[in-house]
Amino acid sequence: MSTLANEIERYLKRLLDKSKKGFLEIKRNDLAEMFMCVPSQINYVLETRFNNSQGYHVESRRGGGGYIRIVKLSVEKDEDLLVLVNSTVGKMISQQSGEGLINRLEEEGFLTKRESILIRAIIDGKTLDLDVPERDLVRARILRAVLISLLREDL
Repeated sequence: MSTLANEIERYLKRLLDKSKKGFLEIKRNDLAEMFMCVPSQINYVLETRFNNSQGYHVESRRGGGGYIRIVKLSVEKDEDLLVLVNSTVGKMISQQSGEGLINRLEEEGFLTKRESILIRAIIDGKTLDLDVPERDLVRARILRAVLISLLREDL
């Protein structure tokens, strides 16, 4: 069963894919009304599913004429990809941030669905049966090593 957050995310991504401008502008209250939820639910989706590490930039203007603008960021060169991995995967990384990066790389076509599933299994908290912060440290090391190996151009 799909959660409301998943439905909102899918809807916004479909609108973004159809946008010829490369961004989407929508009113938070209209979106909340459409999904019969409170605006804070929309905020939750934007904060957890549309952040920089997942390849999106969100601008928000409040007030009567306010809107939310979601811009999809793209990775255009190999150097950008390496910078993205190194900037997102610091010394430590949470499972949520790691999965966000994996989702972005899959959406951009750098990872296959199968590779994404395997990497998610490897960095899962149940797999890395350690206490935090050691788990986030090990997750970052593994994620960086796997991604850099998979994204090599010379293979």
